[in-house]
Amino acid sequence: MKTALTIAGSDSVGGAGIQADIKAMASLGVHAATVITAVTVQNTKEIGSILPVPEEIVKEQLEAVLKDCRIEAVKTGMLYSAEIVGVVADILEDRDMPLVVDPVMVATVGGSLSKDGLARSLKNDLLPICELVTPNKYEAETLSGMKIRSEDDAMLACEIIGKNGSSVLLKGGHMDSKNVTDYLYLSSEFTKMSKPRLNKAGHGSGCTLSSFITANLARGLDLVNSVLRARDLIQRTIETQYAVGKGELIVNPLASVSCSSENSDRFNVLDSLDTAVEMTLDRFPKSLVPKKGVNIAYAAKGAMGPEDIAAIENRITIKNGMLVKNGPAKFGAAGHLSFILLEVMKKDPEIRSVINIGPAEDTLDLLEEIGLNTVQSGRKGNPLWGNATRDLLKRTGSVPDAIYDVDQKNGKTVKILGKDPSEVMSKLGSILN
Repeated sequence: MKTALTIAGSDSVGGAGIQADIKAMASLGVHAATVITAVTVQNTKEIGSILPVPEEIVKEQLEAVLKDCRIEAVKTGMLYSAEIVGVVADILEDRDMPLVVDPVMVATVGGSLSKDGLARSLKNDLLPICELVTPNKYEAETLSGMKIRSEDDAMLACEIIGKNGSSVLLKGGHMDSKNVTDYLYLSSEFTKMSKPRLNKAGHGSGCTLSSFITANLARGLDLVNSVLRARDLIQRTIETQYAVGKGELIVNPLASVSCSSENSDRFNVLDSLDTAVEMTLDRFPKSLVPKKGVNIAYAAKGAMGPEDIAAIENRITIKNGMLVKNGPAKFGAAGHLSFILLEVMKKDPEIRSVINIGPAEDTLDLLEEIGLNTVQSGRKGNPLWGNATRDLLKRTGSVPDAIYDVDQKNGKTVKILGKDPSEVMSKLGSILN
């Protein structure tokens, strides 16, 4: 099982902190190792005393976990003091694992969760070594040293916070807007994510979101996909928040476990595509890249339309001599490949994946040599992909391993079909070996 590490405080009511982190990570199939930085006395209405764990004990907890376990990703939550930040930064700075910093300063129920000097230490010691920092409006204002009153302010604050190289996810829950808009600042570019504003976010929403992101990173997803999927999940946790006391409702970190099998399948589709893409970028010859780029599509079970088929947004193309993924795995991004798969699935519902390649001179001979059944498309006189595929399947009576297509506009391409991206990549690998 993949293991992530959370370094945070304990919440006695069980809605935030270490307790929320463990539940959120477990809901995504990731084991949570823990380092406790403080014990808080709090409930759903108020926060009382805080007992920080001595820095030496924090250090010993962290060293014990790292010495014994293979940690795939780390998150920090409530660190409380500059001294604890320093201990954590000293140990993690030379570790090759993604670090997500949730710069916890104030509890949802009100009350400070930090000592003076924490923000300065976060900026100087921890943010320069982290992959992502996830502030809310108040935390972003503290870290950037500016007030956030508009979208331009929010974007400028992200640039200031991320000036040392970290990515920034500025959460929009505390901003005054009809929809909640989060800003992901990554590689000097912004991705905006808007969701309908629900009731008050609830106790533990920030901890849970950063834990979902960390768990996704531990599972091997890239940062963009980790954030996008976590953002979808946190919406569900807020929708299903519940009461355990007389004050703030608690978000439901286990919401992803109770999602339907259909939603679970859609997450698996995206995971499988990400794995296939990593293999593609690593091994794919540039000579097989079509004019408009390579794409891999994978349909959810029972797909009814293009919206049920995922692919890489804006495809995989060659830039500056390198293969580059131009967007995340996303439903509705398969283009013409979706119409091919929809027709293929009517004939054989098990065949749900396809990759398009631009064949080199000997590709067709190689396909035949290794025993892959390849059929030429009749699309010349039937320009619609769905109709052409339907006609092809009527003509052949079965689903081939590959479809060879000659397009006057886009040149020659081969579509390799399989049950899933793993099988498609296996067939492609037979050509490359």
